[in-house]
Amino acid sequence: MRIRKQQDNMVADDVLLMANVSDALAHPVRVNLLRYIMSQNSKNIKVCNKDIVQSFDYAQATISQHLKVMSKSGLIQIEKIRRFSYYYVNIGLLMKYINIVKTFE
Repeated sequence: MRIRKQQDNMVADDVLLMANVSDALAHPVRVNLLRYIMSQNSKNIKVCNKDIVQSFDYAQATISQHLKVMSKSGLIQIEKIRRFSYYYVNIGLLMKYINIVKTFE
């Protein structure tokens, strides 16, 4: 008796998205940064890099490195206005990630 391979419902792009976003959320500092940015965004408050540094007890370089990882995954978006960077949570990508995780078996 042969055992058939089960059909995988996850598309390769979804697997890649899940891996990238999971990696971006794999550090407690990044989870806290995401929560902060999301809470400020929900109040229609722009989040500048200097605001993040003032709100957390981490060095500016540490925060920058974590924001870079999150940005690379697409989880946050950066808008540069003059010399300041403003951060926004990519809600569309976050919701897609959540939906992929829900279907994960």
